[in-house]
Amino acid sequence: MTENRFDPSQADGRWQAAWDEARCFEADSNSDKPKSYVLEMFPYPSGRIHIGHVRNYTMGDVLARYKKMRGHEVLHPMGWDAFGMPAENAAMEMGVHPGGWTRDNITNMKAQLKRIGFALDWSREFATCDPEYYGHEQALFLDLYEAGLVYRKESEVNWDPVDMTVLANEQVIDGKGWRSGAEVEKRKLNQWFLKITDFAEELLDGLGSLKDWPEKVRLMQENWIGKSKGLEFSFDLSNGSNLPVYTTRPDTIFGASFVAVAADHPVAQGIDSDEAQAFIAECKKGGTTAAELETAEKLGFDTGITAKHPFNGTDLPVYIANFVLMDYGTGAIMAVPGHDQRDFDFATKYGLPIPRVVAASVEEAGKPFDGEAEAGDGVIVNSDFLDGMEVEDAKREIIRRIEQQGRGEGKTVWRLRDWGVSRQRYWGTPIPFIHCQKCGVVPAPKQSLPITLPEDVDFQTPGNPLLRHPSWKHVDCPSCGGKAERETDTLDTFTNSSWYFLRFASQPPDKPFDREEIAKWLPVEQYIGGIEHAILHLLYARFWTRALAHCGMIDVKEPFASLFTQGMVTHETYSRVVEGRETYFMPSEVDRTGDGATLKEDGQPVEIGRVIKMSKSKKNVVDPDTIIAQYGADAVRWFMLSDSPPERDLPWSEAGIEGCWRFVQRLWRLFAQIGNGGAGADANHDKALDRKVHQTVAAVAEDIEALSFNKAVARIYELTGAIEKAELSASRSDAIRKLAILVGPMMPHLAEEARARFNLGTKLVAQDSWPAVDPALLVDDEVTIAIQHKGKLRDTLTVAKGLPKDELEALALASEKVQRSIDGAALRKVIVVPDRLVNIVT
Repeated sequence: MTENRFDPSQADGRWQAAWDEARCFEADSNSDKPKSYVLEMFPYPSGRIHIGHVRNYTMGDVLARYKKMRGHEVLHPMGWDAFGMPAENAAMEMGVHPGGWTRDNITNMKAQLKRIGFALDWSREFATCDPEYYGHEQALFLDLYEAGLVYRKESEVNWDPVDMTVLANEQVIDGKGWRSGAEVEKRKLNQWFLKITDFAEELLDGLGSLKDWPEKVRLMQENWIGKSKGLEFSFDLSNGSNLPVYTTRPDTIFGASFVAVAADHPVAQGIDSDEAQAFIAECKKGGTTAAELETAEKLGFDTGITAKHPFNGTDLPVYIANFVLMDYGTGAIMAVPGHDQRDFDFATKYGLPIPRVVAASVEEAGKPFDGEAEAGDGVIVNSDFLDGMEVEDAKREIIRRIEQQGRGEGKTVWRLRDWGVSRQRYWGTPIPFIHCQKCGVVPAPKQSLPITLPEDVDFQTPGNPLLRHPSWKHVDCPSCGGKAERETDTLDTFTNSSWYFLRFASQPPDKPFDREEIAKWLPVEQYIGGIEHAILHLLYARFWTRALAHCGMIDVKEPFASLFTQGMVTHETYSRVVEGRETYFMPSEVDRTGDGATLKEDGQPVEIGRVIKMSKSKKNVVDPDTIIAQYGADAVRWFMLSDSPPERDLPWSEAGIEGCWRFVQRLWRLFAQIGNGGAGADANHDKALDRKVHQTVAAVAEDIEALSFNKAVARIYELTGAIEKAELSASRSDAIRKLAILVGPMMPHLAEEARARFNLGTKLVAQDSWPAVDPALLVDDEVTIAIQHKGKLRDTLTVAKGLPKDELEALALASEKVQRSIDGAALRKVIVVPDRLVNIVT
């Protein structure tokens, strides 16, 4: 460490230890300061922190440090979302215990996070695989059961025959398990469910209060909850039975040309033919999500049954269709191909009629379709008594007539389904119930919690080790005392992350949390995480919070007041075809020169691919430890905040991180000028620089509050340049001292080292206050006036703000540059725009 060079290899560790010793970042619930809860989505302990984590946590860290400097008591905790299949896969592949593998990863990743200098309250750290944590989760699950929000029923599930577990619809990709790649099967199993549908209306209405959430996230949740108003009615079938269907567009009923049922609908199951059963089996191999069914080829099987139209008596063919879901509506649809793309594709494939019943005007009733359905509004055509009606009027009329017939009723349905939380695996929270042949399924006594996972488990055989364990599941019934068995399913890991933010805020040993403590900290003031969690995690966390409020355990209903979804860190890929396979290489293995790249190992070219999200499979990842060892934590942090707006993707580049490193050194040299007495040699004040400092302090504060970190970075670059150009003065010395505080949340190690080394202040920057702002200096009292002649800029003037027009005109005409341009020509007129412009016309 010299006056000309900052050495992070010495400084970073020293200041991280100083913060720990001073317990700078431990939140005090009893403080009378205003509370600020800043939280980033906690990581899964996979083994290494990746550079995307660094960006996410740097954003939250800057905000947390800033809030502390503004006099807030800040809660900024860290923990580990530690249950899940990767640990079991590691156990199977490497012959290790999931717990040991997870704990080792936590140790490594915690050390990485500490090297970056995050202002985290490690005193509140926990992992969701800690028995203390999941024991409280078991207690909460029992509380929800007592409140009628947990139940068990037989349900058809997606079964992965390799991982031997149930998969959520979102974990089935093209009919295959997201991890194993195995063909997913449909099975009927007894499963545990949480009644999230009881809160569908609340969860939907609550989105309106989340003004500080991204609009796209609120829209995604709204669509997922999926409230729709429509009509449920029955068709008379040719086999003598009735078929209930649900439609959100009853106005298009005269456009129906066929009826379709799901593969597992009773009508489909009742078709006694080998061809029908083979088709049904094929359907069950396909996708299970609405999104997948939207893009899959539409396939059907004609049952030979017909459905009679309730108004015109037409016989409509009934098909089994692969795009109809049994768990939406009634599992059967009235298909209107002219105005629904799925129906259109199906009708086109099977040569079925495609009538038009909605058009822009009555005159366009005969307009043909141009290769796709038209789903928009208009007027009703080709529809008997509905012709000429607006869509909403037609909906009401059809519902009225159907209800009058006694054939059905207007109805609201929801896309949202109850949350199936059973998972047939070991590494998760044991579900706290006991099966007794005499008493049935009974809850485990709360005094027996936590029900801990056994350590001696075998992963060599596929399937759930809890089911095979020789002793763990055997237990006495808490009701009758007879022999019974524990539930061997564990909870979906989304339950672990649905309440962790509450446990961070309050950690009593004898209960999940303290209501009064929760009231002090919740809702989370700022939550930061990826857009990939927009639906499931955030929806489940909102549900748990509302459910616990419903049970009277907390008073808050929305867990996250403000949500920010940061962009990804991206990098180009490097690959080469080796023995017929695309082989990828890490950036550290490649020399990048000009427009090309070569592999360091052999000097031969590699192909440069697109800039995409960093991923282990494409090997376009950057190891934070390597970068920090070379450039220091502050250069990495600065890079994460600069250039790209935080909501957009950030392309990683060596040139970018080197530029940040150079700026760190540039600041160090500037701070050193006070150390050798140079910055304050002149006692005079520089009013322009004073104004620039105060305006920057105020603007950077606003930028951090708004999470516009790239704007804050740009302002600090600008202020640094202004200080460097300024003459020696007391103002310049003061500006340097304030600059050291301004960069404190972003470059904390540099700020602390400079303050200590060059006598810039007496306390830790981490414990100091944000610089005060003089409101009088926020207003410019001077302006720069542009002087134009013949449409071109000839000169500029810096004058007092509000200078009268005649004085501005006189000053402009007195300019030597302007006089040379006029060159004796006669003035026709002078246009003066106060505080902005003088335009001279000759």
